[in-house]
Amino acid sequence: MKKSISFQDILTNQLQIPIKLLDDYTSLGLDEREIMVILQILRSMQDNNEFPTPNDLASHLTFDEKECSDILRKLIQKNFLSIEQLKNEQDQLSEVYSLNPLWEKLFTKEEEKVNTQEDGTIFILFEQEFGRPLSPFEIEMINTWLDADELKPALIKAALRESVLMAKLNFKYIDRILRDWKKKGIHTVEQARKASKSFHQNQAQTLKHTETNKKRDTSFYYNWLDGEDN
Repeated sequence: MKKSISFQDILTNQLQIPIKLLDDYTSLGLDEREIMVILQILRSMQDNNEFPTPNDLASHLTFDEKECSDILRKLIQKNFLSIEQLKNEQDQLSEVYSLNPLWEKLFTKEEEKVNTQEDGTIFILFEQEFGRPLSPFEIEMINTWLDADELKPALIKAALRESVLMAKLNFKYIDRILRDWKKKGIHTVEQARKASKSFHQNQAQTLKHTETNKKRDTSFYYNWLDGEDN
């Protein structure tokens, strides 16, 4: 005989999820797998497990422990999740997850939300261009450009496009482009575009005079890694 489920049972078996999270997670640069990990963390917290292991989380998901661990690391590096230390009554320290960074991003004022959206989508753009998930080191480098160097996401995207066009798709090359632009006082995409156009025009003129008797490919580019043309 089937056991009847009471309305009270349903009410007590609930998980509180901000509607704004479901509405805006894509604009923050989160995907569905990251959201499911976040929801499972919330579920664990509700069950008084404030530091679930990747295995704990993966047991309720369709992907494995390794992928779950990778997503946790990415959430921390993208500043959606943090690890904090709590001290109990016996002065023993324990680690717990905190979703406060996510809530702060989610419920900030509108102008801050725009910046957050740009910061979030830049990781997606890099992964699309590289055709693979970014490594922790690569995520940290992007965060350094955004936070420590205070570069605008649009300028970082411009450097990425430059590296793609020049078939030099690697982080060292992109970093050199950004540092060269910063040294020259270039802070906007328009300034970067003008500087690049001016360089290529000057370079073309130089090649025209010095390579008139040599057969070579007329396509050229500035090698930001060593400061000379190839």
